[in-house]
Formats: sequence, structure tokens, C-alpha cells
Amino acid sequence: MKSRRHVSSGGVIFKVTETGAYAALISHYSRRGRTVWCLPKGTIEEGESLQQTALREVREETGLVGCILEKVGAVQFCFYSKEEDTRIFKTVHFYLMDYRRGNECDHDDEATEARWVQFGEAMKMLTHASERDILEKAAYCLEQRFSLKCV
Repeated sequence: MKSRRHVSSGGVIFKVTETGAYAALISHYSRRGRTVWCLPKGTIEEGESLQQTALREVREETGLVGCILEKVGAVQFCFYSKEEDTRIFKTVHFYLMDYRRGNECDHDDEATEARWVQFGEAMKMLTHASERDILEKAAYCLEQRFSLKCV
């Protein structure tokens, strides 16, 4: 069986209001027609760094512009692509981003919806455990950096 590696990058873009800390999540439909809630991420384009990809993907999928504060971590997994008849080993790098401007209604068509969600609720909404781990690490970074209580 053929195999290949794939690298993507994305972000946990956040804002803090008087009601708490919020992260932007996106939803899309799975191949099985289920709603999947996840963090914005995508494929690196030629000539892009991991950070440039993360900023671009967050902007495209959420309509939001952020500033990278630090790397949160990476997740790795493997899956089979029936279309390519290939096993794909994927790594996704995630960055913590401070929200600067934009509106979640301005997301592209890759996302069904983009939404600001309080960290605690976002932990419950995320479909994949690996992304819940990333969000938990992001909350820890925010708590250390800004003395916030996120979850």
C-alpha cells in the first residue's frame, strides 16, 4: 500500500471579554453527514511557513485575523484515503493567536459555520480528542500568560 506524509497548520484564535475567554471553532459536515466541530487548520501552500499557513487558514475558515503568540503543540494521526488508495500520516501544528479583527460571518465555504465559544463549552463541542488536548494546552498558556481562568 502506498503511503505519504501530510503537514498542516492551524490555530486557536481567542478573545477575552468581561464574560470570559472565547475560542473560535468551525463546523463542517463529515463524509457521513455528521456535523464536526473543530479548530481551523489546513494544508501548507508552496513557500509558506507553518505560521503563515496557520494565519491564512484561520482567516479563511473563520473570517478572523489574529497575531501568533506561541506554538501550542501538534497532533499526529494516520488515515486511509480511498480516493488515493494511500495511507496518510498527518501532522497538524497549532498556534495560539490573539484576535485582532474580523467577523466570523466572513468565513469561506470550507466551514459550515464559524462561532465564538467559551473555552469550557468549546472543550465539550470539539469532535476530536486530540483537538480538545490542544485547546486545553491553549487554555493553560492563556492562564500562565494573562492570569486568566479559561476552563
